[in-house]
Amino acid sequence: MAAPPRRALAWVGWRDPLPDPAQALREPNGLLAAGADLSAARLLEAYRHGIFPWYTQGEPVLWWSPDPRMVLYLDEFKASRSLRQTMRRARRDGHWRLSLDACFERTMRECALPREGRRGTWITPDIVAAYAGLHRAGAAHSVEVWNDERLVGGLYGVSIGRMFFGESMFTRVPDASKLALAALVRLLRSSGFRMIDCQQDTRHLASLGARVIPRASFLQQVAELVRQPAPDWQASSIELPDA
Repeated sequence: MAAPPRRALAWVGWRDPLPDPAQALREPNGLLAAGADLSAARLLEAYRHGIFPWYTQGEPVLWWSPDPRMVLYLDEFKASRSLRQTMRRARRDGHWRLSLDACFERTMRECALPREGRRGTWITPDIVAAYAGLHRAGAAHSVEVWNDERLVGGLYGVSIGRMFFGESMFTRVPDASKLALAALVRLLRSSGFRMIDCQQDTRHLASLGARVIPRASFLQQVAELVRQPAPDWQASSIELPDA
């Protein structure tokens, strides 16, 4: 029996809506569409429907919605022994502090720097500019970790309603990015959030308690959470988490 014909990748114009995530290709997993813009309106449309951009410099914008989807339920976050030790040391020695939205673009650029075992970055200058626009609109946020005046770790993501979509993190000292995540988990839980979208299935995220769920279940939960009233991020503060 002949294999079914492969569906052509959808090309999306500036005024076209993004396709239904159920139309995403199975191989590569979750590739849904190409083209369109990176405006704040387009990005918000995408995230509300469980879609995110991921591409390299020189390519058209590629839009993804993998199945299954990696998520971190906040009640399932796991702090490793080394992370708990870092938490205790950070609270004890007085040199560590956290900030919320103190340097969003700098955090993105730190996330974009080369890492061992990774070629290039998907955090292109256009992506930085686009998410900086979302940040100015109040829909993208960063957590920064400082040791004295040195920025040693952080993360950023998109928040709509009571749903947080994690994008990337970086660390310059052991466990700094995990410290940022632990603090974010604590803040989100206190604000009535339920989960963080982690997008891709990785061993690192699994070690922190993240797991994969079917895309259909993910989309159903996202549709509910993005309709809930958003917290006042400007009035929020973030603290070093307890071990």
